[in-house]
Amino acid sequence: MTDPIEQFLRWQERAKRHQGILEPTAASLATVGKGGQPSVRIILVKQVDARGFVFYTNMQSRKSEELRQNPKAALCFHWMPLRLQVRVEGHVEPVSDAEADVYFATRPRESRIGSWSSKQSQPLPDRDVLVKAVAENTKKFEGADVPRPSFWSGWRIVPEQIEFWQEGENRLHERELYVRKGNGWDVSKLYP
Repeated sequence: MTDPIEQFLRWQERAKRHQGILEPTAASLATVGKGGQPSVRIILVKQVDARGFVFYTNMQSRKSEELRQNPKAALCFHWMPLRLQVRVEGHVEPVSDAEADVYFATRPRESRIGSWSSKQSQPLPDRDVLVKAVAENTKKFEGADVPRPSFWSGWRIVPEQIEFWQEGENRLHERELYVRKGNGWDVSKLYP
């Protein structure tokens, strides 16, 4: 296989069909903040194609702030029941407004209202403040479409390397590393 994106999509398709995997788009996202402090959290990767791996978020969140400061990130997908893992490392770029609009329109109405109501990653003085904001925004958009807020968009991780890991007996795992080279990829095997 010479295209790691095709390989990824095949593995993810297997994960989507597996009854034991509840969220096959879930991945750990690692960023680096001020002072070099790493931070990791689970996100949902909503699009994968030759351009990269896309997720959406509040652009004022901690992860977005860290990505603006240091536009590099790493992802790790782990589909435990299949004994498969994929690691992705690369630089990030914001998605276009048009891409964000298209995805936002597919979200459930309640999630769109939640996007307007949450100041993601900011201190919350009391949960009632969030509940009140949801109620206010529900009333504000009653009978109307819920547009994408200007502070909500997405990031694309443009992969510079992708590693595929398959669990092996006696911890003799199979690892294959793709490193971007020009318009193609160099492929090598790694010791477990």
